[in-house]
Amino acid sequence: MTDGFGSDSLPEVIPIFPLSGAVLLPRGTLPLNIFEPRYLAMVRDAMKGDRLIGMIQPRAKAPEPPPLYDIGCVGRITQYSETGDGRLLIALTGLSRFRIDRELAVITPYRQVVADYAAWAGDWATPDPLPAAVRADLEGSLRAYLDALGMSADWDAVANADDESLVNTLAAVCPFDAVEKQALVETGTMLERAHTLSALMAFAGNSGDDEDTKPTLQ
Repeated sequence: MTDGFGSDSLPEVIPIFPLSGAVLLPRGTLPLNIFEPRYLAMVRDAMKGDRLIGMIQPRAKAPEPPPLYDIGCVGRITQYSETGDGRLLIALTGLSRFRIDRELAVITPYRQVVADYAAWAGDWATPDPLPAAVRADLEGSLRAYLDALGMSADWDAVANADDESLVNTLAAVCPFDAVEKQALVETGTMLERAHTLSALMAFAGNSGDDEDTKPTLQ
């Protein structure tokens, strides 16, 4: 259980934030810079209640509203601050993945869905540590991937990160495309996600070499 929430206590209806490339996983953290009026309203409404927001990727940019992937992750606002220019800086901590059962017709400027969490009861359990060989393969794949893209990492931070934090961070910050990011969201277990990350990094080549997308591991 996290802050009073558990597998049986999440609300059926949640607001959603469709954002391509944004990955939120259970116990992972996703920082967000909120500036669009509809999402400012969503965050302020969430702060008045259970502080929950569902992150999900759109399948395409058009039409409006864009179609969505079926599976996302609900998170709780665990950091919140206001800026002098009207933006909100928040961080979501992932609780559980969900499948969209259906989208509701609502009067709010943001979208809301009925969420089905049944398939993701295991998200509440702390995963088993990665086998040493899998952890070594993941770190080796990361090193080769960053070398190929001319990127760098804080290797002491990588070595000292626990398995789940490393896997969640890599899933969030590596500049994979939306389909690949979605594969990471939908992968069942942390062990499977580590294997998927290693495979994606092995085949990524020179994709995502934009300066703004370089991973920084803290």
